[in-house]
Amino acid sequence: MLVQLRYAFRIEPTPGQRLALNRAFGCVRVVFNDCLRARRDAHRAGLPYPKSSELSKRFITEAKTTPGRSWLGEVSAVVLQQSLRDLDAAYSHFFASVKGTRKGPRIGEPRMKSKRDSRQAVRFTANARWSITADGRLNLPKIGKVKVRWSRSLPSVPSTVTVLKDASGRYWASFVVETDPAADILPPLDADQGIDLGLTHFAVMADGSRVRSPRFLRRAEKKLEREQRRLSRRAKGSKNRNKQRIKVARAHAKVADARKDFHHKLSTKLIRENQAVSVESLSVRGLARTRLAKSVHDAGWSAFVHMLEYKAVRHGRTLTKVDRAFPSSQICSTCGHRDGPKPLHIRAWTCRQCGTHHDRDWNASKNVKHEGRRIRAATP
Repeated sequence: MLVQLRYAFRIEPTPGQRLALNRAFGCVRVVFNDCLRARRDAHRAGLPYPKSSELSKRFITEAKTTPGRSWLGEVSAVVLQQSLRDLDAAYSHFFASVKGTRKGPRIGEPRMKSKRDSRQAVRFTANARWSITADGRLNLPKIGKVKVRWSRSLPSVPSTVTVLKDASGRYWASFVVETDPAADILPPLDADQGIDLGLTHFAVMADGSRVRSPRFLRRAEKKLEREQRRLSRRAKGSKNRNKQRIKVARAHAKVADARKDFHHKLSTKLIRENQAVSVESLSVRGLARTRLAKSVHDAGWSAFVHMLEYKAVRHGRTLTKVDRAFPSSQICSTCGHRDGPKPLHIRAWTCRQCGTHHDRDWNASKNVKHEGRRIRAATP
């Protein structure tokens, strides 16, 4: 059974290609909004939602022949059809969330797209006849051959490519490829690891190793504040304000990219070196309501655990999530005696039962490791 993976690369369109991409973004947005408006109007009138085939005929095929929407013919018809599919998917997720059949947080009704959204995207399927040229350029219909910054080779021929533009004005090509999962399975190891996530140290391992928290946002705060002040002084609607908005977005993107790179490198190292990894499931949403909110968001624990999760599945490893209610900081990892809750300022303590002196975080990581072993042993 093949699995789908996504590979993203920076692309460098020429000025003319940027105009063509922006035109495609706009056409996709208009078709999405027109179809969404039609379904909302039908709902208000008490009528059934119009089917996708009816919307496609009305707002794509016939709209191209009208003076007000004739410019829809200037872009590939495939990206317009994919926009309609995105609307169908958004409604499916919304109805599944309302019925309670979809896991995760509640999903709202699809909303109108705006040209001021931080993310613009168009998707080309195989029907669009896009290709990768012999010299490594991405040939897109009605856009041209776009230069790609290849950082690695694709494992197989992609089935679709999505071209994205982020808030900082960068363009990306995201390829979907199918691969054999057996090719990514790593050789089995006899090692397992427990991790205690924190703020001063991002991760303390059960073997005693520590990874200090990089604090990317804290380190960039002064620059971000300076750029944000400059943005607030620009006149609304002016070109200078738009230029400064892009500078602010690039500063934030630099912080996000550095954090993501750190998470990827650490998660890959842990998965490659251990057969099983145990980590405590933290209540990030709850901690984000406290005075530590900025530091919690800066750490990005949820994104890191998500990376551990999918990399463990991909490489044949095991990730065990220990319930957040487990008292990892209260139990002595030597004798198992529960010594009671301790305030956060206590970083070391001595067990009353056996007299072992513990570092709070190291002791917690060892307890997480032991609990992870117990969970795996009890799981059939």
